[in-house]
Amino acid sequence: MRIETDTIGQLEISGESLYGIHSLRSLKNFPSSGERIHPLLIKGYLQVKLAAAEANFKCGILTKEKYSIIIEAINELIMETDSFLCGKENDLYSKIIVDPYQGGAGTSLNMNINEVIANVSLKRNGKKFGEYSFIHPLDDVNMSQSTNDTFPTAFRIAALFILKELQDSYAVLQNFLQQKETEFKNVIKIGRTQLQDAVPVTLGQEFGAYAQSFARDRWRLYNAEERLRSVNLGGTAIGNSIAAQRDYVLNVNIILKKITKLPIAKAEDLIDATQNLDVFVEVHGIVKAGATTVIKMCNDLRFMASGPVGGIGEINLPQMQAGSSIMPGKINPVILENSIQISELVKGNDVIISNLVSAGNLELNAFMPMIAHLFLKSLTMLKDANINLAEKCISGITANKEHCKKTLMNSTAIAASLINKYGYEKIEFIVKNAETNKNTFLAELLNSKLVDETELVNIISQDLGIKIE
Repeated sequence: MRIETDTIGQLEISGESLYGIHSLRSLKNFPSSGERIHPLLIKGYLQVKLAAAEANFKCGILTKEKYSIIIEAINELIMETDSFLCGKENDLYSKIIVDPYQGGAGTSLNMNINEVIANVSLKRNGKKFGEYSFIHPLDDVNMSQSTNDTFPTAFRIAALFILKELQDSYAVLQNFLQQKETEFKNVIKIGRTQLQDAVPVTLGQEFGAYAQSFARDRWRLYNAEERLRSVNLGGTAIGNSIAAQRDYVLNVNIILKKITKLPIAKAEDLIDATQNLDVFVEVHGIVKAGATTVIKMCNDLRFMASGPVGGIGEINLPQMQAGSSIMPGKINPVILENSIQISELVKGNDVIISNLVSAGNLELNAFMPMIAHLFLKSLTMLKDANINLAEKCISGITANKEHCKKTLMNSTAIAASLINKYGYEKIEFIVKNAETNKNTFLAELLNSKLVDETELVNIISQDLGIKIE
């Protein structure tokens, strides 16, 4: 055990723990949510610390010896974080112990990062943990910085990385849907408005429309990157750069851009960028828009696959798992249901983020930790769900071609294709006769001798621009 001291008093800390007293107080203060700080937020924070150390060294306020020691420790931690991001379990979260839902505008995480960097530095140089006269978490690692400029900057770095991954997930969905558009281009079926039979459509046209909607989501997300590129690093506590040298403020974001390889830049107004978080409401709103697109498509696919005997039954979904403990052979659309639930969670997070952003006071928003966590969680979960949806559902969808054609030809949906040639009133009369005689529209149409089946197929083919087999 070792004893560390802060403003409040002393605490005993395990001798082998890389975190310090500030991290431990945070752990004791906030009940565990069972969730962990997003690994990309940790990496973003480490990159911020790396840039700050280099800027402080170039300003001449951090010695070369301490600079070298600190950056070696940070690079070790970045490698560990990258390993975790690649799916390898390691000790990352025995070091970063604070809960995502913390009070204090993110101070707990900043302190945790500072203490871990300091103690890794001590360990690498044969010193005892907590021997902060060698490398100090605040005086050295946190030099020229505040939680209020480092946390938002780390958050933006993480958000930019995940935003690109979310764009890519929509590209995967779009690609699979376009493949199905081609595969189903000659599958004719009923097009429905208000869930009622309307006009003929091809299954390929429907899948093409889904693909186009996700193309718009990709474009919106691409444009949203611009909103996240302005960072407030160098603004320190409230944006007026108290306790930071001018050269540091001018150079730290240039260095950070080089480290992250992201197109980031210092915000034009650091005070504005520190106190106002409306950018995150705007960008998450775009993410929410994508989630609504996912929900709409998934509900359409569930509807088209319903049955399979007593429902619509136009498409077949891949069978993923048994659907019931009491109904033998029942299969549920579980992948679609999963995507819907994840997307609904994104919509819920959007409400919370909007409320918390509006709850900021004066020079700072104290609720940055939850805003950041829910924002990154939304993007990560939606990204994973999109890829899962594409690979485990969309890719394996098949069409019940003959059933689709049969239900179309027996439906009043084909009536709209005839009005240009025969007039609205004449076709409406046949529709009403079919209802009165409890007959199909096709049978009533053929009985009227207005058109034969071959001519009817040709008319529908011309309307849809395909050859009906």
